[in-house]
Parts: sequence; C-alpha cells; structure tokens
Amino acid sequence: MAINTYNIKKWWKMLSGKSVLHVNQDIGKNFSRHEVLGYYNNMTEKVTMEPQLVSTTELPHTPQADGTIIIFPVAVFQYALGCYDLFLQTGEKSYLNKFMQHAEWTLSNQDEKGRWKNFEHTYPEHPYGAMAQGEAASVLIRAYQETNDIKFLYAAQKGIDFMLLSYEEGGTTLYENNDLILLEYTHLPVVLNGWIFAWWGLYDYVTATKDTAHYLNCLNQSCQSLIRYLPRFSTSYWSKYDLDYRIASPFYHNLHISQMEAMYILTGEKLFDKYSKRWRRQKANFFYKGFAFAKKCYQKICE
Repeated sequence: MAINTYNIKKWWKMLSGKSVLHVNQDIGKNFSRHEVLGYYNNMTEKVTMEPQLVSTTELPHTPQADGTIIIFPVAVFQYALGCYDLFLQTGEKSYLNKFMQHAEWTLSNQDEKGRWKNFEHTYPEHPYGAMAQGEAASVLIRAYQETNDIKFLYAAQKGIDFMLLSYEEGGTTLYENNDLILLEYTHLPVVLNGWIFAWWGLYDYVTATKDTAHYLNCLNQSCQSLIRYLPRFSTSYWSKYDLDYRIASPFYHNLHISQMEAMYILTGEKLFDKYSKRWRRQKANFFYKGFAFAKKCYQKICE
C-alpha cells in the first residue's frame, strides 16, 4: 500500500475514529440465538455518524484514491443493519424505512446468479466475496421478516447458495479436507472478520427457515472449521487480520473481540469465550498494544 495523501488521510481518519468504515463495532445489543432480531455486531454508529442519510434516498458512498465516489455494497449492507438495530431500539419508523430502502437496493443489485460485485472497483478480476454475500443475506432475511414478502427470502437463498459454491467453481467458499472456509477475498489469505460476517448470514438463513439439512450442515461444518483455525489467527500478544503475516489494526482487534463474544453466545463454544478474553487482556496490556500498533504501521508502509 503506497504512502500518499489519500492513504495518510485514510489512516488518520481510522485512528482518530472519524472513518465511517472503521467506527466502533462492539457486540450487538438486540440479537437472540433463537430468532432473527438485531445484528450480532453493533453497526449503529455507521448510521449515527451519517444521520443525514436517514431522511433521504441517498446511499452511503465511499471515496476512492483516484477521487471517484462509489457505492460499496458492504457499506450499504452495514448501514442497513445499523438502521434496523436503531429501529428495534427506538421504534422510530424512519430507521425502518431507511432499512427497507437499502433492502430494496440489495435486492435490485443482485445479479441472476445471486451475487453482488463488492470488489469490482478494487479487484475487478475478483469482485465477489463471502462477507458481502453473508451480510446481504442478513439484510434480506430481516426484510423478509418485516414484510413477509417471499422475494426477499428467495434472494437471500440465492445469495447463500452462491456463497457456498466452491471458489474453484467461481463461488466464495474453500472446501479443504473436512473444512468449510468462507472467503472474504477469493484470491487472498483467509480473513477472520470476513469469515464470521459471512457465517452470520448463513446463521440468519438457517434460523429464519429452520433448515435441518444442507444449510444447517454447512453452518455447523464451517463453525467447527473456524474453531480449528482460530489459534492460527492469534499471536502471543495480539490477533491477526488474516492467515498471512498481517497483524490486526486496533480497529480489527476490537472487532475480533466483539465477534468472539457474539460467537460464544450464539454457539456456546468455549473457545470463542477463551479468545475474546485473551484478546481483551492483550488490548489492556500497554506494551502488547504498543508493539502491535508499531508492527501494523510497519506492515502498512511495506505493503
């Protein structure tokens, strides 16, 4: 990643808490392990940082290094999930209306194979990813439950079906031995947070449909794979962003903690609780935090 004005501004906004892409995302406040309610990660600050969008038809937009402004699908999905949580918390219809606007956009921007081109501007040869597929499904499932309109459920199933397609066949899942790994990027090392966001979309679909066969089996298989892989995302002092050498930034380390907390509640698997507490202790250690930050800065400069 080059050192230029765009990236310096991007990193500064992220570190200062002014980046809408990197707002606080602690554990969700309104979810249940038994039914689809609020989201498992708190996306409400995506909305409260850009509250002016709620009363308009405007979508969240993302500036690029070349000065262009794009509609980034994941940003739309996450803003929608933040709106839905705020609706559950406040009862204000404006949040529900904004959520439904985003759900309709999610529906209309899905192609015939159930895909969303999440990375077409960054990686045009690899535009699809499991995280986008899963988060889109989470939006569509909630829209289905609000409206009882079957079109949202069908679209969610198409999105999940493409997500579960092997990446060798053009999908976003790596099937390796007995493991089912959900790939945020199909051409890059496995990313921890993206795997979990994708898994939550599958979890929503299984919960909403009460599936007891294929989708439930995939859900359980991927969860067990995540448990086996989890130690590989950890170091003696910090969490890792992916299965390559990259350490997590402070934002992603915090995100990993909240994701582990939610996964423990949803599954009861004690390893998730173990890592949420381990990574929280590491976050509180001044020396670990400082070393991790310095290493992340060095990696960013070298990328």
